[in-house]
Parts: sequence; structure tokens; C-alpha cells
Amino acid sequence: MKLKILLIEDNPGDARLIKEMLHEIDDRSFELESCDRLEVGLDLLKTNQKSETPYNLILLDLSLPDSNGLETVRKAVAEAPDVPIVVMTGTDDDALGVEAIQAGAQDFLTKGDVVSNLLKRVIKHAIERHRLKEELRNLSLRDDLTGLYNRRGFMLLVEHHLRLSKRTKKGFCLLFFDMDGLKNINDSFGHQEGGQALKDLAEIMSNSFRSSDIIARFGGDEFVVLAIESLCDSCDIIIKRLYVNIKAHNTQSKKPYKLSVSVGAAYSDPKNNASIEELIAEADQNMYTHKRSKQKKT
Repeated sequence: MKLKILLIEDNPGDARLIKEMLHEIDDRSFELESCDRLEVGLDLLKTNQKSETPYNLILLDLSLPDSNGLETVRKAVAEAPDVPIVVMTGTDDDALGVEAIQAGAQDFLTKGDVVSNLLKRVIKHAIERHRLKEELRNLSLRDDLTGLYNRRGFMLLVEHHLRLSKRTKKGFCLLFFDMDGLKNINDSFGHQEGGQALKDLAEIMSNSFRSSDIIARFGGDEFVVLAIESLCDSCDIIIKRLYVNIKAHNTQSKKPYKLSVSVGAAYSDPKNNASIEELIAEADQNMYTHKRSKQKKT
């Protein structure tokens, strides 16, 4: 079955190059439609929704005569949320490409670097990631108590960002948290209050990290965060921000207990090949070292 692709690109030379590359890969595998304005592309998408052969992918230039930058992605996603999008950026615009992914695109290509094999691979992976994303909607990936991702949801989402980090050569911080004293709260005030303490901590964490970061409750009193595109030195800054917000919560709270966490960090350098499991294990070990040091002081 042919993959039906909509190319929204106003540069005739770039559009011709994409067409030639698809022909070079396998002309029988792709059906390409193209236009040079976002407005025209959105009309095609709207009409195509009723078609028996819907679009499988959108190749979207971010610099169009009638739209520019991330707003272009947002409009396309709003019109066709069920169609994966690969954006095309100018040279040295990797940062914009990453922001486009955060806005709803599945991947990005830098013009000038595109070759047939890369184009084929990006199209294949974008469609597969979008399919996975759709499947995730039908799976239980959220923690029922806190509303954060659960372990399964976290692991599925993080694998994509690990691959993206290696492509963009930008690292990230992985933070492992353990809520201090949850057993004492359960024993002294009941499990319902313990559950509320976990929800309060989850809310503080959601307000402390960026919307693009991935926050999950791993189970029990354990939480994990992947801070996307963070420098190694920024891990401490991120942790301090959380501590400030926990302290503010405790100051305002009328609860008979204080929220507290122990934390361990691991940094993923895109130059190394550490798996997500290895990063979690490193952060977990560092968290226990922190917890033991706090216990010795008390």
C-alpha cells in the first residue's frame, strides 16, 4: 500500500528535491501531493478527512508565505491531529525543530542535510511513533492517584527522547525522588492522608518543572523526572527550584507533617550510550546516598 504524503513547501527547488528523493527510494511506495501555502494545505487536510485514502504523513516547511515558525505546526496539528507531521527547518535550526516536536510534530529534518535514506527513515519512524502515540491513548499510562505518568507511560515516552537527544546532541537530566516519611504519615494519620500527601507532592512537582519535561510516579513513594535538554550543571538548579516550592508549600500548609524528598540525579550525555535503565539505576543509587546522609544528620 502506498503512503500518501502531503508536502507543504513554497520553495520549488526544495519541493522538487523531496519528490526526487521519494522517487529514488521507491516510487511505488509513495503518493505525493504538494502545495505552497499553509492555507491551501489546511484545506486539503480538511477535505482529505472524508477520503477513503487519507494522508499518512505531512512534510511541513516552517517558513511559508502565509505562516511562519511554531504557529505553522500548531495550525496543522489542530486541523489534522491524527496525521503525523515532520517539519523541515533551515540550516542550523535544530532548536526550532525540537520546539516543533514539543508543539506536536513527530520529527524534523534540516534542509541541506536531507538525503534519501534519512528521509525514508524519518518518514518510517514518524509514522511508527504516531501510531504508538495513538495506541498510548488507549492504554493506562497515568497514575490513578496523582494523574502523573506511571512507570509504563514514562518508559514508553522516554525512549523517544533518548533517541532525540542523540540526534540533536543535547543531553538531559534524569532525577529520581523518594518521598520521605510516607510510612509515618500513613501510620499516624491514615492511608487516605498519605494519599493526599502524594497528590500534594505531585502537584508541586508539576508546578516546578516545565510542561515539556516528563514526570512520573514510579510507584509507592517514588517519582522520576526527565528534564529535557538540560545541561549537567542545571540538574542542581532544577532540584533547588523543587525544594523552594516544597518549602513554600510546607510554610502555607496546616498539615501536622511536612513534605520532604530525597533525590538523586543522573545526566545523559548524548556522547555516551547509557540506556534509560542504566540512568534510572544511577539516579536511584544517588538518591539512596542522599537519603542515608540525611538520616545520619538526624
